[in-house]
Amino acid sequence: MKKQKRNVVTVGGGTGSFVVLSGLKNYEIDLNAIITMMDSGGSTGKLRDQLGVLPPGDLRQALVALSEASDIWRKLFTYRFEAGDLKGHNFGNIFLSAIEKITDSNQEAIDRAADILQTGGRVIPITFDKCTLCAKYEDGSVIEGESNIDENEKAGIRIKNIFLKPPANINLEAKRALERANVLIFGPGDLYTSILPNLLVSGVRETLRYVKAKKVFVVNLMTKVGQTEGFKVSDFINEIEKYLGEGSLNYVVVNSKKPSDDLINRYKEVDKVLPVEDDVGGTYRRARIIRANILSDYAYDKSSSDDLKRSLIRHDPDKLAKVLYRIIK
Repeated sequence: MKKQKRNVVTVGGGTGSFVVLSGLKNYEIDLNAIITMMDSGGSTGKLRDQLGVLPPGDLRQALVALSEASDIWRKLFTYRFEAGDLKGHNFGNIFLSAIEKITDSNQEAIDRAADILQTGGRVIPITFDKCTLCAKYEDGSVIEGESNIDENEKAGIRIKNIFLKPPANINLEAKRALERANVLIFGPGDLYTSILPNLLVSGVRETLRYVKAKKVFVVNLMTKVGQTEGFKVSDFINEIEKYLGEGSLNYVVVNSKKPSDDLINRYKEVDKVLPVEDDVGGTYRRARIIRANILSDYAYDKSSSDDLKRSLIRHDPDKLAKVLYRIIK
């Protein structure tokens, strides 16, 4: 009798989800990606504001990560215009926005794009409700908008909590995906703008309380000014469990290899941050700590027309997937 595939659901957005999905798609698993819908910066923000569409950027990255289509299609969906009226816009973002307008259906637009890209898994928005991500800081100030939070550099002032305005309700397809999952993977990615916003959507935490899936958290490689400056591994765990529920995580994956001094210095020049310090033992709360070299050997650069900050130091998709698959199986 053929063994049933394990059902794996990633929860996040942006580059972090792209890395996880790019590696895991090569394994015999049933893979679904739940994606945050609060992105408001760059090409995505302009299309969202001007056309009233779903923020397409994180959806596009997940679709490309899962794509089994020819290389030209993946290059097309990641192509960013560098001149003219379309400067800064990504072709894939425009394409998704156009399909949404033609079909008048959020999920159908995503599924049609998935057909074209021949994705090896499903991409599901956490919500279809339009909402704004807000952050309240320890000094009492509040910043509205995902991109504004992302670009904020209040050194030394931590985020106290985040919330959505107005509240948003869970997409029923996302709810069903969470309920069917054998393994849930959170992160990596910006903690307050890519991972935690998913947990703010009404119905998500309520669903996660009764699902029996293993819950895995992949800790970021680097801290981030204005969000996780000075965070150690324990801080990341404490913060996600503040929203997920104390003791909810079963596994936490931590990078064991320090980036080169040259790479760290390059990163500090751009973002003024440092590698996340590992300050936990073999377990923390109820979670087992899994350490491995999951660091990419390459530094990533971005297009000159891309006005958003991007991670220079990233997880290696294949190394990370190998570690995650040992947990999954």
